[in-house]
Amino acid sequence: MNALETRHLTVGQRLTDIDLIIPNGKLVGLVGPNGSGKSTLLQAVGGLIPASGHVFWENRPLSSIPAMERGRMSAWVPQETHFAFGFTVRSVVAQGRYAHGDDDHGVDAIIDRCDLTSLADRPVNRLSGGERMRVLLARVLATEAPLQLWDEPLGPLDARHALEVLMIAREQAEAGRTVILSLHDLRTAHCLDAVAVLDQGRLRAWGQPDEVLTEQLLLDVFGVKARMLPGLVLEIP
Repeated sequence: MNALETRHLTVGQRLTDIDLIIPNGKLVGLVGPNGSGKSTLLQAVGGLIPASGHVFWENRPLSSIPAMERGRMSAWVPQETHFAFGFTVRSVVAQGRYAHGDDDHGVDAIIDRCDLTSLADRPVNRLSGGERMRVLLARVLATEAPLQLWDEPLGPLDARHALEVLMIAREQAEAGRTVILSLHDLRTAHCLDAVAVLDQGRLRAWGQPDEVLTEQLLLDVFGVKARMLPGLVLEIP
C-alpha cells in the first residue's frame, strides 16, 4: 500500500503539477535550491495549505479524511522552532499523544531518545534553536503517525545531533512509517531510500539517490560543478 500519492498537485505559482507515489516505510528526501518548493510540497501533502490536484493517503483522498483521523495519521515538523509560551519540554512532547487520548505513553523514552532528558523540565522558550528542533521532533515521534513530514530538521542541529536525527528517521522507516524530509546537505543522501529533486516549483527528478544525483543534475539544478563519489560524498573539483 502507498503511504502517499500526489496527482497534478499544484499550489499557485509555488508548486506545479507534482506527481509522486511513495510506499509505506520509506525515508524520502526533498532537495532543491532555496525557493524550489520543498516546504510548500510538505505543507500541501499534509493538508496544511490550499492546493489543487489530488493527494491520497493510503489510497484515500486527503479531503475525505476527518481532521481527528488526520491528526493520528500524519505529523508535521515545521522549520520554525519559536515557542511563545514557557511550556516544559515534557509537556510539549506529551502534546503528541493528544490525538490518542493518552498523554504519557512512551513520552519519557522518546525524550531520552532525542537526548532531551536533562532538559525535560526546562521551559522550551529558553532553549537553543537546535534544542527546540529536537523537542519538535520528539513531539512528532510521540504521535506514532504513519506519515511524518519533517521540514529541514537538520538546519539548526550540530553535527552529532544531525546524525542522531537521521538515525531516528531511519528507525521510523524501519518501523513501517514513512518519513519525508526536506534538506540541503546532499551528503546525507546516502541515508535515504529515495530523493525528489525540486527546481522552480517543479519535480525535476525522482528515484534512488545514486541514480538521481548525477553530475549533470547537480550542475543544472544547483549550479555546482561536482561529482558524487561512492557513498554519495560530494566532491567539488
